[in-house]
Amino acid sequence: MQILILKKDINYMKFYKAFFTVAFSLLLFSCLGFSKKDSITNNSSKITKNFTPSKDTKVAYFASGCFWCVEAIFESVEGVEEAISGYAGGHTKNPTYESSNTGKTGHAETVAVYYNPSIVTFETLVKVYYGSHNPTTINGQHPDYGSQYRSIAFYSNPQEKKIIEQMITKLNKEVYNGKVATEVAKIKTFYKAEEYHQNFEKRNPNQPYVKSVSVPRLNKFKKKFPELLKKESH
Repeated sequence: MQILILKKDINYMKFYKAFFTVAFSLLLFSCLGFSKKDSITNNSSKITKNFTPSKDTKVAYFASGCFWCVEAIFESVEGVEEAISGYAGGHTKNPTYESSNTGKTGHAETVAVYYNPSIVTFETLVKVYYGSHNPTTINGQHPDYGSQYRSIAFYSNPQEKKIIEQMITKLNKEVYNGKVATEVAKIKTFYKAEEYHQNFEKRNPNQPYVKSVSVPRLNKFKKKFPELLKKESH
C-alpha cells in the first residue's frame, strides 16, 4: 500500500512540474511576460523624437495583439513614415504598460501609423491590418491573451469607418464565415507607450519573444504581401 501511495504522489509531482513548466514558458514567450528591466536597449527616445510629420501626413490607429509585432509590420510598408506603440480604446487616463496588462483599463495595445496618403491609402493599411493577424480571435493574438490584446480597428471619420466595415463584410462572407471579432471604434485619445517599447523589435533582436513570435509574424506578412514592402524590407 505504501508503494502505491508513493507512486501516486510521484505522478502528481510530475503532473504539477509539467504544468508549471508549460505555464512559465507561455509567460516567458509572451508580450505580457516582459518587464522593463529586460529591455536590451533603452535609447529609443532618439528614434521617436526625430520624427516630424509633414503637413500631408495622416495617422491611422490599429490594435491586433502585442504592439511590438504590429509596429514592425506597419513600418515595413511603403508609404508608412513611422509607427508608434501606445494605448487606446479604454476608459482610464494615462495608462501604463503595467496598468494596461491588468485588463482593467479598457485599453488595447495600439499602434499609431503615420503615413503618406499619396503613397499608401487608408484602404491599403486596412488590408495590411487584416492580412497580418487573426481577426476571429476574441481578446487576444497567440500567445497573448486578454482584452489588452483584442482586435480593434479605429476610425477618425465616417469614410474610414465605411472602409473598415466594408472590409469586415467582405471577410465575413469570403473568408471567415461571419466570425470576424474586430471591434470598430472611433479614436478618442491615443496614449504613447513608454519609450522602451518604441521600435522594440529592431532594438532587441535577441529577446526571446521577438525571436519566437514577433519576427516570424513579420516574415509571414512579408511573404504574403511583397508588393507592399519598402525596398529595405525585402
